[in-house]
Amino acid sequence: MKGESVLVVDDSLEMLELLQRQLKGMDLVTFRASNVPDAIEVLKHTSLDLLITDLQMPEINGMQLVQYVKEHYPELPVLVVTGYPSISGAVEAVKSGVIDYLVKPFTQVELSQSVENCLQKNRKKHREPTGNKQLDNPSPFAVLGMIGRSDAMKKLADMIQLIKNNSATVLIEGESGTGKELVARAIHYSGHRSKAPFISVNCGAIPENLLESELFGFLKGSFTGAMDNRVGFFQAANQGTIFLDEIGTASHNVQTRLLRVLQEKEITMIGSSKAEKIDVRIIAATNAGLQQMVKQGTFREDLYYRLNVVNIEMPSLRERKEDIPLLVHFFLRKHGSELSSIPKITDEAIDILQRHSWPGNVRELENIVQRSLIMGRGTIDVKDLPEYLKVPMPVYSEKSPSFKTLKEQEREYIFKVLDAVGQNKTRAAEILGIDRKTLGQKIK
Repeated sequence: MKGESVLVVDDSLEMLELLQRQLKGMDLVTFRASNVPDAIEVLKHTSLDLLITDLQMPEINGMQLVQYVKEHYPELPVLVVTGYPSISGAVEAVKSGVIDYLVKPFTQVELSQSVENCLQKNRKKHREPTGNKQLDNPSPFAVLGMIGRSDAMKKLADMIQLIKNNSATVLIEGESGTGKELVARAIHYSGHRSKAPFISVNCGAIPENLLESELFGFLKGSFTGAMDNRVGFFQAANQGTIFLDEIGTASHNVQTRLLRVLQEKEITMIGSSKAEKIDVRIIAATNAGLQQMVKQGTFREDLYYRLNVVNIEMPSLRERKEDIPLLVHFFLRKHGSELSSIPKITDEAIDILQRHSWPGNVRELENIVQRSLIMGRGTIDVKDLPEYLKVPMPVYSEKSPSFKTLKEQEREYIFKVLDAVGQNKTRAAEILGIDRKTLGQKIK
């Protein structure tokens, strides 16, 4: 069982502690959540081998989580533990695909046997697509989706291990699709704050006039539409980590308030004059050059230096092409679980994938693998790859008459992708690893 990953969900902190301790004794990697919404967040961003959940939980119960897993992660085995057993409950759980059903209190031996039974079924469903041991991923954060053994990824893993247990603010910089949020999650879930919430906020996806109230909360009547008191993301992340993605899009007013949070370790809700102390680790990320924005006067210099205590530069996929086979086989397992046969890819197709420059980075690669797996009915060959990947890369010599600028190259590539998908901007944005709004701006 060594190295396999388990998510434990229970509203009792004592039971979470007990289960986590027992599972770690079995050499399992453990994640925990005290409610269903937090569990779903972990499911979305983590590669898991087993879910263990209680049934009786406030607001959203464990049976609803089981149904969610059945629909969205049908290959994930589920073990139910409950202190309120019933025949009808057991029957409903089994009908929903639960592999085993434990009644509290249970012994260490009973838990170990049930866990082994669930994992054994999972191993049979998820065999290595090629059987090639060289495709094993040694990264300690592989369960979080950080795949790679290149020097760049090893350096990244070392940095995470170095900073995971302190509270220094981290600024993650890198292109879209490189996995900045995965790194933020790895820092949080591997450190001493892992038992507390991880709150992810995409600053670019929230309208500018709403971002401030979403981050800091508001009191009833503080503005039109404020019908009740509402806590913000910072209060929700107390004792844990808040991840501020696309921080460069924050307005000047939000930047000013963030600076106060960093300086004073306190927030003030909109409509209130009373400051509230908080203990939150801030991790920010950007795909825009903040230093350049500071020079242009669009980002506060003092906030930039407060955020940039620890700087992590995300490597682009073209800088670690040796990781592409590992990533491809990871995505084959992820998206090929519903196939009747083991998903495969030919060496020729891998060669073409390694030749591409990947402006959309890992996100673009995953989209291509998922699409090509469908087109190839389980086996990806050259014919199943998008046509734009098959165009030979231009080779320039010192005697070449002219070189194109990066902007010209980007323009040509964007229009090539648009042509390939019939001008479908949503699909093109997915392939390029950017949002539709950014694509629209680049087209203009």
